[in-house]
Order: sequence, then C-alpha cells, then structure tokens
Amino acid sequence: MGRDQGRAIQDTELEKDRARYGLLAVVTSNLAIAAVAVFGVWQLDGDKAVIVGILTAAFTAVSGTTTAYLGIKAVSNTARSIALGDGPARRHTEAAPPAPPAPAPPGQRAP
Repeated sequence: MGRDQGRAIQDTELEKDRARYGLLAVVTSNLAIAAVAVFGVWQLDGDKAVIVGILTAAFTAVSGTTTAYLGIKAVSNTARSIALGDGPARRHTEAAPPAPPAPAPPGQRAP
C-alpha cells in the first residue's frame, strides 16, 4: 500500500467519523428539543396559546438544526469532491464526446 493510498483511506475514515458524529449530534439535539417541548406542554395544563408558541418554537429549532446540518454537509461534500478532482464538471468533460460540427447556413436562392 502506497503512501497516497494510506492517506486516502485515512481521509475517508475521517469523513465517515465526521458524518456519524455530526448526525449523532443533530439527532441528540432534536430529541432534547422535543423532550423539553413535551415537558413544557405537560406543565402548562391546557393553556393553548402558550402551547402553540412552545410547539412552534420547537418545530423551528428542530427544522433549523436539521436543515443547517444537511446544508453544511452537502456543501462540504461538494467542495471536497471538487478539490479532489472528481466533481461533476470533470466527469462531464471527460465522458462527453466531441460536439458535431455546426451545419452550414443554407445558400441564397436567385429570384
């Protein structure tokens, strides 16, 4: 195994660990937000106006956290693939056959 292969395997393992622990952090924080919201709703004993506010805030926090994680992960993956040279632009230019020549314009007819 060459030095470059060893580094590539190490980088891949590091990315897998980052993805696992990042997802674990998001899921854990979402569960904590849900638990606090449930506890808050349970303690209010039916005050509907405040319950709606708590559930709205909890939904916003969960969706914001999840969206931020997925957005950052997508950008990170895209930047990494471009930096390594196997992004979609490179694959497209290597795999695409050459374009056919443009057709010649039609000739003018005499009246």
